[in-house]
Amino acid sequence: MDLKCVAKADQVKQLKKQAGKDIMVYGGSRFVSSLIKEALVDKYYLLVNPIAIGKGLPIFQDVKEDLCLTLLESRQLRCGIVLNVYQPK
Repeated sequence: MDLKCVAKADQVKQLKKQAGKDIMVYGGSRFVSSLIKEALVDKYYLLVNPIAIGKGLPIFQDVKEDLCLTLLESRQLRCGIVLNVYQPK
């Protein structure tokens, strides 16, 4: 795991302890993986793009245990992309 990603995950952990509104983060697959590994994700907004590109970057690569998710919403956007919103059980 990239040390920069671990440090950023620690910063997100500290932010979550504070009172306030929801936090939305953007980042690469390694950063997102570090948040998932630390159970810092409360909702997943996963976009499915109907274009096959061959290989992608896995965001669940460092998850050691099954991650059970509940589908909260599924919506097709005008451009053909499907947005699926999941919450950990």
